[in-house]
Amino acid sequence: MRKWFIIISVVTTALILFWAYFWTPALYTLILIGPVIFMGVEDMVQKKQSIKRNFPIAGRLRYFFEDLRPKIQQYFVENDTDGAPINRNERSVIYQRAKKQIDTVPFGTQLNVYAEGYEWMTHSISPIDHHKLDHNPRIRFGGSKCTQPYDASVLNISAMSFGSLSANAVESLNWGAQMGGFAHNTGEGGISPHHLKYNGDLIWQIGTGYFGARTEDGKFSDDAFKANATRSQVKMIEIKLSQGAKPGHGGILPAAKNTPEIAAIRLVKPGTTVFSPPYHTAFTNPIELLQFIDRLRNLSGGKPVGFKLCIGRKSEFLSICKAMIKLNIYPDFITIDGGEGGTGAAPPEFTNFVGMPMLDALAFADDALRGFGIRNEMRLIASGKVLTGFHLVRAMALGADTCNSARAMMMALGCIQALECHKNTCPTGVATQDPYFMKGLVVEDKKTRVANFHKNTVHSFVELMSCAGLDHPDKINRSHVYRRVFMNMVKTYEEIYPPIPEGCLLDGGDSPFEFDSYLAKASAEAF
Repeated sequence: MRKWFIIISVVTTALILFWAYFWTPALYTLILIGPVIFMGVEDMVQKKQSIKRNFPIAGRLRYFFEDLRPKIQQYFVENDTDGAPINRNERSVIYQRAKKQIDTVPFGTQLNVYAEGYEWMTHSISPIDHHKLDHNPRIRFGGSKCTQPYDASVLNISAMSFGSLSANAVESLNWGAQMGGFAHNTGEGGISPHHLKYNGDLIWQIGTGYFGARTEDGKFSDDAFKANATRSQVKMIEIKLSQGAKPGHGGILPAAKNTPEIAAIRLVKPGTTVFSPPYHTAFTNPIELLQFIDRLRNLSGGKPVGFKLCIGRKSEFLSICKAMIKLNIYPDFITIDGGEGGTGAAPPEFTNFVGMPMLDALAFADDALRGFGIRNEMRLIASGKVLTGFHLVRAMALGADTCNSARAMMMALGCIQALECHKNTCPTGVATQDPYFMKGLVVEDKKTRVANFHKNTVHSFVELMSCAGLDHPDKINRSHVYRRVFMNMVKTYEEIYPPIPEGCLLDGGDSPFEFDSYLAKASAEAF
């Protein structure tokens, strides 16, 4: 639209000047349209609003209606019928924190506290002064076999690949991570120059395509892996078994999108269609998975290595736990991705009906690890619609040590949920490879918003801890969060997800009834 605005403005001005040569009053027309042309030029050169840069003049309508939003927001918060993944109240908080605006609200809660599913946390009569707490809490990742442990923030950027996101978006995220001292997950698309440009901490994700760590025929390559894993920016390595948005579903990189740049990053031939299988070829059972983890840890020089999955069959997760006990090999972390996780494109049946939701999966994974007596060997990361400080508290109450966020970080970049991710026409330049739209996203501006959102959200999380009388994230437990399950019934997470005794799933232990059938099907030798 920038190009057409320039063409129309130049042609219109020329015609009016030509007309004015013969008829002087035509100059009045130029006086009328002059301010419009000036505003359009101003839109194109400003750096803070991607929509106005990409859609001069017309883009102003969005911000006009945004100003009207407070007058009608209450109705939409209670009647959110537009099908958007995040309601307007949460979006407002994210935008305000990213822009460093005041994020307080008048007149109390904007939610129906008597609706089923409403959740809240307990506070203490004797809270802690939050000014006395560490507002940048760190959690150490790295088990007994890890020689390069990493102290991670409680909130980090979840996996989003270059290719799904634009180069400008990736650079903004990484620069923001570098400024704020938190980690940036690369996604399974490999480590690009855009991930390295600003030296932010990276969690390198390896999927079934082994992009950046593969041979020409798509098999895992020790040499290629080592070359990337030993980079100073790479702090941890994550093996993706499945993702919440489309668990058990492979991917396709169409030939048209397989540019020379992307091909070089992924170690594939440019201009060819590349298939990512739904399963790994480097291992076929739980024992081989753990041996693969140990292998990557050694190749990386002792960096933390873990895996990410969306839990499906509970017996398969228990099989991995049995293999850990049998081999005495443990991942340094496990990322639990909820079935509500997002993606740029996936079949609706997979996004809506496949995979366990994050809270249920997180409680199960934490219980399973405690039941086998190995919870202290690794960290748990929660991923799935983590947007606010309360979402951090909620996840940690169920066992998470840290959290990852993708949606909120995209919105901090300026994403307006146009739902154009799969069409390459993202109007804000976040999820597109079209150079025209990418120009609207100015890295120098958006990196600050990413850093702001992280800082302000972690600050909110620490304030919530202090109001509950807690001085460290590891003191949050299931008794600290309540949920209204029915109109006249409220339960704590401890009642909804009752914890199981330590070591009860080991041989000879008295396992809970609900675990018996899954344990009977679980085997260290097979998924």
